[in-house]
Amino acid sequence: MKRTAKRFTLATAATAGLALALAGCAGGGAGAPAGGGDTEAPEDITVGVAMPTETSERWIADGDAVKAGLEEAGYTVDLQYAADDIPTQQQQIDQMITKGADILIVASIDGTALANQLQAAADQGVPIIAYDRLINGTENVDFYVTFDNYNVGVQQATSLLTGLGILDESGAETGETGPFNIELFAGSLDDNNAHFFWQGAMDTLQPYLDNGTLVVPSGQTDIEQAATLRWLQETAQKRMEDLLTSTYDGGAKELHGVLSPYDGLSRGIITALQNAGYGPDQASGLPIVTGQDAEIASVKLIADGVQYSTIFKDTRKLAEQAVEAAKAYAAGEEPEANDTETYDNQVKVVPSYLLESDIVVAENIESLLVDSGYWTAEEIEKGQSD
Repeated sequence: MKRTAKRFTLATAATAGLALALAGCAGGGAGAPAGGGDTEAPEDITVGVAMPTETSERWIADGDAVKAGLEEAGYTVDLQYAADDIPTQQQQIDQMITKGADILIVASIDGTALANQLQAAADQGVPIIAYDRLINGTENVDFYVTFDNYNVGVQQATSLLTGLGILDESGAETGETGPFNIELFAGSLDDNNAHFFWQGAMDTLQPYLDNGTLVVPSGQTDIEQAATLRWLQETAQKRMEDLLTSTYDGGAKELHGVLSPYDGLSRGIITALQNAGYGPDQASGLPIVTGQDAEIASVKLIADGVQYSTIFKDTRKLAEQAVEAAKAYAAGEEPEANDTETYDNQVKVVPSYLLESDIVVAENIESLLVDSGYWTAEEIEKGQSD
């Protein structure tokens, strides 16, 4: 009842502008997606935005984009970063609720650690939008905006296979049978996305592991063995160093490829490989290393022939969808979902809006990243954003 009451209050606050928009739009109605007309957002609506960390340029960009979109729509925004510390994020969300946030957008650090905060929000009728990371184990998640994360894993594995020459650029098998030695890295187990990335990647690689084209000499093929807590670069570097010592004779035994699910991990992995005598680039023997997020430092490494690939998830589009979902709730409507089956958080299937991603290699940096305005050529050349 309280949740319904809160939403009714939001809808009432927007009634005048909404009525004008509906009157001027043929075919509009209560079920029309928010943002489709000229509805003015009420200035007294506050949206709390909880982001996990400022140590990744990706999350800084996400926070800035969401904040800018919400403010452009007329909302007050309370944007907080939690330094990858779970108690800090819990406290920040508690404060947002106490200060009267009307809508919450949450990119969680640990998808299972926010049940109490989200219950408090639900008791106040506050709609909760999970941003890129699904929040698990609670019914109090209303909507989820993300990328097709299983397909991201498929793309990471596909790029590894292409880099090794097992697949050509069209995705067709070349007849190459290896065997190729590879090692596998996964993300943080408390991040729901890490499991989707891993599953998509392993489903793609498994046939080649089964027929012997790919070999994992360390034997570490379970996600628990491959996981990297908090997605930390230094953790990935240390694990790669340990693998090289225990399995590859400190670099004497050949390693051909590494599945890495995030650019920060990739850079740590590459540092360990270079320190062990691999490389310094692919042309001189550095293994094929994948990635994700098109971080500027890794895009430069790809351009320089060091890192092989990354997955480009245009977070500008993700931010837009989060803003559209917030607009819908502010207008007393439900956001538009394009997936109502995939994302089960162990309590409910959360209505979701999924976006598509792209594989970036050296040859398409300009068309995917520069032409779209995501990075400039000068930023890529420097390896840092302006």
